[in-house]
Amino acid sequence: MWDPALYLRFDDHRSRPFHDLLARIGADAPRRVVDLGCGPGHLTGLLSARWPGAVVTALDSSAEMVAAARERGIDAQQADVVDWMPGPDTDVVVTNAVLQWVPAHPQLIPGWMTALPEGAWFAMQVPGNFGAPSHVLVRELAAAPRWRARLALRGENAVPTPAAYAELFAGTGADVDVWETTYLHRLTGTDPVLEWISGTALRPVRDALDEERYAAFRAELAPLLRAAYPAQADETTWFPFRRIFVVARKRLG
Repeated sequence: MWDPALYLRFDDHRSRPFHDLLARIGADAPRRVVDLGCGPGHLTGLLSARWPGAVVTALDSSAEMVAAARERGIDAQQADVVDWMPGPDTDVVVTNAVLQWVPAHPQLIPGWMTALPEGAWFAMQVPGNFGAPSHVLVRELAAAPRWRARLALRGENAVPTPAAYAELFAGTGADVDVWETTYLHRLTGTDPVLEWISGTALRPVRDALDEERYAAFRAELAPLLRAAYPAQADETTWFPFRRIFVVARKRLG
């Protein structure tokens, strides 16, 4: 279950890739813009501001996220990515930090690109940090005998490489721009990396364990993360976070 408030605790850092992704979309006057996996809707309004003449459709599979988006005035609908297909007027699709949760997304992308109208844009961003200590330490701890039977977590290959994404989209006949960025986030507070991943990477752990067991898991994980991401003298913790971006445009004709 998603916790919108926990997810938004680092809103400024989490939102920056969305802005960088949006800046590379060259659509002028799209008819419909889809926010595929809108989360709590805190960024959906940027799509309406960018394209005020467009119909903006916001979708998310989480009932909690949809409720949070609606509280912001976003007409969000609950829908699963794997069941979604673009309509004939869908000129822009934006999916931000969503597809890493959908193992089959490389198989879904060609169908989406085929269904999009000519000239449409598909823009996506996914974390590329599944080999970072923040995720490796969680997997290693989860593999301990006392946890192993309960937890199944995404591995380092949760998302394709940038080159694989480039080949995938190019194979659909689209013009594609792929890049990666490693942000160095300045975090403060007690166990900030633990707090960061509590809203995302630890969600499957929280869902699998009862409250007492989840607290025990976090207590074991905290010192491991502190050692991997030590606080500086000014209590700053630097947290490198790699992201993978794709912006593809379906060719005309």
